[in-house]
Amino acid sequence: MFGFRCKEARIKRSPTSPPRRKPRQSRALHTSQALQDAFVRLLVERGYAGITIREIVLVAGTGLGSFYEYFASKEDLARVCLHLRSKALLMALREVAERHAGRPMREVVDAAIESQIEAHREHPLEWGAHYLLERQLSGPDAYRKMYDRFVDEWGQALAAASDALPPGPRAEAARVCLTLIYGLMAQAHIGVRDAPDMPAISRQARGALHAYLDSLRPA
Repeated sequence: MFGFRCKEARIKRSPTSPPRRKPRQSRALHTSQALQDAFVRLLVERGYAGITIREIVLVAGTGLGSFYEYFASKEDLARVCLHLRSKALLMALREVAERHAGRPMREVVDAAIESQIEAHREHPLEWGAHYLLERQLSGPDAYRKMYDRFVDEWGQALAAASDALPPGPRAEAARVCLTLIYGLMAQAHIGVRDAPDMPAISRQARGALHAYLDSLRPA
C-alpha cells in the first residue's frame, strides 16, 4: 500500500461493474492490504505495464478469487493505491491547520511544508512510482478534482494563521503553495534513483513561499 492504511477506498465505477466487497473484517483487511502491498512492490520493480494480476496474487500470497472480491482489475487496484497515498498527504495538511491554528503564517507554512516532507521521507522509490503512475492513470477530471482538494487544504491551513491574508489573496496563495510543493516533490522523486535531498527541498520551498507570501502583504 502507498503508505496510508484505510478501512475502505471508494472509487468511481462504471454502471455495469459488479459491486466489490468492502474489506471490513480483520482477515479481509489483511487480504486487501496484502494485495496493495504486492502491487506497490511490483510497481517499483517493473513498472505498471509489466505487472499482471497473477503476479500480484502470487506475491501477496492470496488466490485469484480473493483479488476479484476486492478489485475489478489491475487498474482498479492501482487507482485505490493512488487515492490512498494522496489522501495521506491531504490528512497531513489538515492536521497542520488543526495543530497550528492561531500561529503566525510563517510558522503555519513551515509546518505545512514539513508535513509534506515527512510524508515523503520514507520509501522514496515508491513515491517516484506513485508520481509516474499518477501521470498514466489520472484523467483530467480526476486530476482536477484532487488538485482542488489539495488547494482547499492549503487554504484552510493558511486561514488558520493569526495573520491570515484576506480571502482573495489567500485563495491565490493556496494554489501557488500547492503548485510549488507538488512540483518540487514530484520532480525530485521522479528524477532520482535513490532518496531525494529532502533538506534541500525544504529549504527551497521555505525560501520561495516565504518570499512570495511576503509580497502579498500591503507595503
